[in-house]
Amino acid sequence: MVELSGGRLRHVAHGVIATGPEDAMPVRLAYLYKCVDELLTDYHPDCVCVERLFFKQNVTNGITVAQARGVILLAAAQRDLPIGEFSPTEAKTAVTGYGRAEKRQVQEMTRLLLGLEERPRPDDAADALALAICMLQNRSGLPFPSIPPGRKDRP
Repeated sequence: MVELSGGRLRHVAHGVIATGPEDAMPVRLAYLYKCVDELLTDYHPDCVCVERLFFKQNVTNGITVAQARGVILLAAAQRDLPIGEFSPTEAKTAVTGYGRAEKRQVQEMTRLLLGLEERPRPDDAADALALAICMLQNRSGLPFPSIPPGRKDRP
């Protein structure tokens, strides 16, 4: 979660929701939904962003990711939250200025932009922070023109 206030980015929180491969997919998706719903309740974001899917080799993995992504979209849509979708290339460009930047470069620029002492970990959390930064920098691509006065952007 990243906040934009007064033209400055601020780190609010980051992390990952992990499920065990030993659990059946419906159980894993229910757990993901529960966790995302709790995060939305606790942090009250004004919008949500997700990574746009692109896969051409590992379709099975892509389907699993798509199911998890759908759960996140559902949780956000149930709260009428605007949802932005960005590709990894768009996030890299927003953070580093170069769409083919290496993961380390993206993590380091994310660290600098958010004033963190260390690069965000794990990698998935760092990617999510980069997506949040991308969303805040690309408001024209969002389903709303601007945040009403008095509200802060917090994807």
